[in-house]
Amino acid sequence: MHQKLRALDMNLLLVFETIYRHRQVTSAASELAISPSALSHALSRLRATLGDDLFIRQGSMMQPTARAQILAPGIFSALNALSDTLKSAEVFNPQTSTQTFRFAVTDYTAAVFFPALITRLQQVAPGVSVKTINSTHSDSFEDLASGKIDFAIGFQSTEAVDQPRTRTIECFRDNYVVAVSRRHPRIRDALSLQQFLAEGHIVVNPWNEARGVIDRILDSMNIRRRIVIELPGMLSVPAIVAGSGLIITLPEKAVRTLFHAEDLNYFPVPFSVPPYMLNICYNSELSASPGHDWMRTLIAEVTGVTATSPEMMISPEK
Repeated sequence: MHQKLRALDMNLLLVFETIYRHRQVTSAASELAISPSALSHALSRLRATLGDDLFIRQGSMMQPTARAQILAPGIFSALNALSDTLKSAEVFNPQTSTQTFRFAVTDYTAAVFFPALITRLQQVAPGVSVKTINSTHSDSFEDLASGKIDFAIGFQSTEAVDQPRTRTIECFRDNYVVAVSRRHPRIRDALSLQQFLAEGHIVVNPWNEARGVIDRILDSMNIRRRIVIELPGMLSVPAIVAGSGLIITLPEKAVRTLFHAEDLNYFPVPFSVPPYMLNICYNSELSASPGHDWMRTLIAEVTGVTATSPEMMISPEK
């Protein structure tokens, strides 16, 4: 059994995993607490054992070969399973733990979720830390599958139910509203569909989607709005809305969290729009540890749902 493993120094799999995540020798060596030359030597041994270059230097980056991309999910899964097995005998004590949990977020999902989470962590688990990375997809399935992240905070997506081993905590629903400047020259006490379509619009599109949910609904109505500016994040939106005649359609929680109330008015969307839903996804295969179980329970707590409430729905595994 395990004939191929006998020829492999298992520590080299940690080298593979770290280089794959960082794509840089220096950063990977720093995480492993070895010198860059020692890491390069270890990579040479792994290349010789597996008979493939695995990583090719392109500028300052180490890009994986086709074979490395095939190997990566299995190696990540095996390392995480081994790590979780070793942790499973441990008792997770939030008051003394120094575990780090990794989340993929956008500036919006971080703004509406993290204040409550961090406040609660400081109360019950002061040594636990959180690391965020920029979300590159509405549910970051690839990063979840590879073990790069523990949780992905994203929007409602039909793709989630089609992903092997991905489970979804449906945290909260929110109604969309249209935010406009309080000094808007044309929109005062109400907002009609005609007024909505007559104005210029701001769109926040962190994942560079061709069409967002609002525009897909308008497309189904054979209507198009005039998009004046499309942004990858929320940072500049409050100032643009407050100082211009442009309008934006967002979940109400985003407006209440990120905008100053004295700067704007907001109105119901003048057509039927399904509620926004915040999802938190995780990989069930890579999350079988007491710490991960504890964090999922804390997420349910801070988002206002419990395991027995109808709002908390965890999608079944495929």
